[in-house]
Amino acid sequence: MSTSVARAPGFALGVLMVGEHFLTWYRRNWRSTVVSSVLQPLLFLLAFGVGFGALLQGRAGTAETTGGVSYLVWLAPALLAVSAAQSAAFESTYPVLSGFKWQRMYHAMVAGPITPAQVALGHLGWVCLKNLATGAVFVGVIALAGGVASAGVIVALLAAVLTCAAVCALVTTYAATVKNEGTAFSALFRFVILPMTLFSGTFFPVDRLPGWVQPLTWISPLWHGTELARAAALDRWVPLAALGHTAYLLLLVAIGVFGATRLFTRRLAP
Repeated sequence: MSTSVARAPGFALGVLMVGEHFLTWYRRNWRSTVVSSVLQPLLFLLAFGVGFGALLQGRAGTAETTGGVSYLVWLAPALLAVSAAQSAAFESTYPVLSGFKWQRMYHAMVAGPITPAQVALGHLGWVCLKNLATGAVFVGVIALAGGVASAGVIVALLAAVLTCAAVCALVTTYAATVKNEGTAFSALFRFVILPMTLFSGTFFPVDRLPGWVQPLTWISPLWHGTELARAAALDRWVPLAALGHTAYLLLLVAIGVFGATRLFTRRLAP
């Protein structure tokens, strides 16, 4: 690497250098993440899509709920979005705090030519790239299980990555405010991530929920990601709705990026 680049990398190059750090670690330790990134969504697919779906097959109202496709096909794109959201939340809680407090790798990065904003964006970019790779593997598993209805599942994968970006940016912003682990992250998973998983239209349509609960689901990034992924995978595009879901997720990404870069800068400033 030239001296000029080592002293002052361009902004994009600095972000890529942070991503390279995570990629180097992942190439050596990917086995430790298989359970959370691949095996867990596979178990969801088998338990709900295959097992629970078999119980629903032929029951009155099932075809109306799923639009005539099997429950497995209806559920599969939603599981892509769920896996993305859960992975983003996990990767942006304890690992972020570790970068600040335990391993202090963020401090090591900014001791060189990397800026705190580049560290924040490098983390976000890496989580999204990793989710794209593991999501592609999961799409292959879904196809083998018979859960793919059309080539639109590729667009569903991109929708899941966008959902990952929204959740990652917001949770990273929150994690950057945490000084001691305590109950901060357990409360996040218990009172935000778990309800978001259960009540975002993943396993049943949100119109089956009580009327007063439904507006709460509309603010969930996972609901928007699920609707977008399912519409793509099942070829049920409603252009205005798709545009609205995409715009909302992009807005959350922008808010999260703004907050994360500012908080990383504040916390890592010399």
